[in-house]
Amino acid sequence: MTWLNLKKMDVLLKNKIKNIRELKNYKQEYIADKLAITQAGYSKIENGKTELTYNKIKKIAQILEVSLEDIIYFDNQRYFNDLKANYKGSFFSCSNNNNIEKLYQDKVLLLEKLLSKTDIELKMYKEKFGILYTDDQSIIK
Repeated sequence: MTWLNLKKMDVLLKNKIKNIRELKNYKQEYIADKLAITQAGYSKIENGKTELTYNKIKKIAQILEVSLEDIIYFDNQRYFNDLKANYKGSFFSCSNNNNIEKLYQDKVLLLEKLLSKTDIELKMYKEKFGILYTDDQSIIK
């Protein structure tokens, strides 16, 4: 197996870990805490900036409550197809758009809060430093 193939497998494995973590609704902070590392350190694992050892993968599998094989063979598309088949589309059906609508409303609310916080921080920086410039040297108003 070539180095490039190993690298590709490593990236795929990290993506699978991230997907499983998100499906289980675990935050990076939670996994990081269980691994006794910082959230930033865990983020580097998922983003491919830190080498992932066998022992670390094994520990992550335990935290996610799945087997190592589950991570290796995890397939998003198959998971959702199985979920749809098992639940007869109850969550995913067109007649039950309330769940999807609620998720979007929650996401919009969260993004609005984030934007508000960003505006407050921007105002604080403007007051502290005066005129602010973007990377292309245009003025932030």
